[in-house]
Amino acid sequence: MASAAARRHARAAFQIALERNELDIWRGDLENLSQAVKDPLLYAFLENPKVHLDSKVKVLRQVLTGINPMVLNLVQLLVSRGRLNIITDVVREYGRMVDEKKGIAHAGVTAAVKLSSDEEDKLARRLGDIVGSKVVVSSDVAPEIIGGLIIKVGDKLIDGSTKSKFTALKKSMGGSVK
Repeated sequence: MASAAARRHARAAFQIALERNELDIWRGDLENLSQAVKDPLLYAFLENPKVHLDSKVKVLRQVLTGINPMVLNLVQLLVSRGRLNIITDVVREYGRMVDEKKGIAHAGVTAAVKLSSDEEDKLARRLGDIVGSKVVVSSDVAPEIIGGLIIKVGDKLIDGSTKSKFTALKKSMGGSVK
């Protein structure tokens, strides 16, 4: 879950990009930025309080050639406030806002075993038919659910796991099943 600060920065970036009709340009630049700061040396340099902001900006311009100047302003703001650690959440939240604007829903799927890409694609199409929009599936593995799937799309949760069915059966039998 993104922090309030990450959501605020993402919302501001989204509004600017929307007004300038640059949603996809910003998305690409933000993703490039996020990838760049995953470099431990660059991250340590940018977070070092002993290094002057001007030096940090100069290095950022060299590393992020061709980046939108407004995106560069955002990273400068985060660096100057010592908030570079939220950039991944800002990028994720921005992407969610862009997808929402484009009518793309995201589904989190938990399965007992790893789903193949073919199974994820079929599930995405099926969920898309149900919710009436394109769905992007991201899946996790949780062997403890025993079987079935747990699906979260937006604020809706569908628990079709074997574990939840066992729990419901146990409850209906008065808790006598061990």
